[in-house]
Amino acid sequence: MLKYTVDHEWLRAEGDEIVVGITKHASEQLGDVVFIELPEEGREVEAEEEVVVIESVKAASDITAPVAGVITAVNSDLADNPGNVNDDPMAAWFFRIKPASLDVLDSFMDEAAYGELIG
Repeated sequence: MLKYTVDHEWLRAEGDEIVVGITKHASEQLGDVVFIELPEEGREVEAEEEVVVIESVKAASDITAPVAGVITAVNSDLADNPGNVNDDPMAAWFFRIKPASLDVLDSFMDEAAYGELIG
C-alpha cells in the first residue's frame, strides 16, 4: 500500500524498510529532470532532513527524509539516468530507509487524501 507526503513523495513499505520516490504530480511540476544527487548508504537521517538534490530544467529542489532512520540503499541508476523520474515516477525510487518502526506510515496520507491535496 502506498502512502503520500505533503511534499509529494510516495512511500511504500517493503519488509522493514520504506522505499521513497516522488509522485507523478511532483515529476510533472519539476519538468525534465537533468541531475540527481543521492544520499550515502548507511547515513542516519532525521525526519524532514534534506537527503536528495534534484534538478530539472525548471528548478532545483530537495527531497527530504519522510521519517528518521538509516538509508539502506539508493537507486544509483538515477544518477546516470535522471530522466527515469519523468518516464515512470512510481518506479523510479530514490532511496530506502529503515525506520525504528513501520508504524510511522500511519501518519501519512492514503491515495484518496493525496488526490484531494492535489485537486
